[in-house]
Amino acid sequence: MTPAGPPSAAPADLVVTGCTVLVHEGHDDAERIGFRRDAALVVRDRVIDAVTTAAAAREVPAVTRIEAQGQVALPGLINCHTHAPMVALRGLAEDLPVEQWFNDVVWPVETNLTERDVELGARLACAEMIRGGVTCFADHYFHMDTVAAVVAECGLRAHLGAAYFSSQGPRGREASLDFALRLRGAAGGRITTALAPHAPYTVTDADLTATAELAREHGLPVHIHAAENRDQTDTSLARYGLTPIEVLDRTGLLGTDLLIAHGTGILERDLPLLERTGGRTAVATAPRGYLRFAWPTTTPVRALRAAGVPVGLATDGAASNNSLDVWEAMTLTSLTQKSAEGDSRWLTSRQALHHATVQSARAVGLGDRVGTLEPGRRADFVLVDLTGPHTQPVHDLAATLVHSARASDVRTTVVDGRVLMRDRELLTLDVAKTVRELSGRLPALTSRDHGRRVQEYDT
Repeated sequence: MTPAGPPSAAPADLVVTGCTVLVHEGHDDAERIGFRRDAALVVRDRVIDAVTTAAAAREVPAVTRIEAQGQVALPGLINCHTHAPMVALRGLAEDLPVEQWFNDVVWPVETNLTERDVELGARLACAEMIRGGVTCFADHYFHMDTVAAVVAECGLRAHLGAAYFSSQGPRGREASLDFALRLRGAAGGRITTALAPHAPYTVTDADLTATAELAREHGLPVHIHAAENRDQTDTSLARYGLTPIEVLDRTGLLGTDLLIAHGTGILERDLPLLERTGGRTAVATAPRGYLRFAWPTTTPVRALRAAGVPVGLATDGAASNNSLDVWEAMTLTSLTQKSAEGDSRWLTSRQALHHATVQSARAVGLGDRVGTLEPGRRADFVLVDLTGPHTQPVHDLAATLVHSARASDVRTTVVDGRVLMRDRELLTLDVAKTVRELSGRLPALTSRDHGRRVQEYDT
């Protein structure tokens, strides 16, 4: 990080002082994370104006001042792949293999979804993420204009894509494009957009090829599920002689800015193809769901890192994960990677923090705007209270953040310089009102006696 000089004398919009600030001393080296103690953040015009000393910041007049002794300021967490409105289905389909989870519960229920259901689910999800220190999320779902409206209102940053299946015919792809073009740059630039084909097993090669062409023509990224698990990869090989990643290559999607959800079925033969993309392809890992579905493999983070592929952290939807807790995803990523590699020295706490910040920002195409706390970056950050008994004493601050701290330790969440939660009080969303209305809608939403489903899981 370039040392910051004293802030200018003009009034700041926000000054946070007395905290310890997580700093990235080398953006491409996962080990080069440090901490600047007794520090301060100065925010003007939605960006970080200075990272300075607490002493220097005392003389800076500010509209809002937060005293943050005993707290750590770190870049806001990014949920790189979720389906936010699916919090309405949290706990509905438990203890099932993935094919039954989709075919018997989730896809039948999703035929009932209305825009109001999606709005209420998105409100509840955004509240959960703000309280958990998430400042940006990548969503891939239905009725995305409604989700965008909630994002604009509540103050979060989001990377949104309108999901489609080939079973919808051309209108699905056309609607995804229309949404992406209309909404990119919305909410004062806090909303970015992507084309969102569901997966290679639900979208034909012709539609994937057309999507790649549209992405190049309009300068849009693509967000897709692919090689989610080893069964999908094995089925793809049996049917087509190609892995899902090779299908993405054949259809031109590896030539776009591509975000792949999960990738636990990525094979060694896929790695040269991914490496060839030069970092334009990223993968989002959501380990809690893989454990829940008893998948035998997890995202091969170590191999992807060696191939130059950014790996961001994610939760997937709360219907499969029961939680939108990216803090937990960070902890589980470190632990599952140690187990998968049989190496206690991998993934270290500093590496986990790097994936949660810099790599997650790169995964959603925002690496030049967020993910680090330095002058000129958007003011997306959280304050984490480490004074609780479960975080004391602190011998290694990185390890304390990854393995001892919890989402509930986040005291304050700031996005684009706007305080969305202060001292655990949500300032932009009414959770109680949302839950009351959503609860009344659940019987109609969860009905499955109609015999319909939005799609069939057949891999």
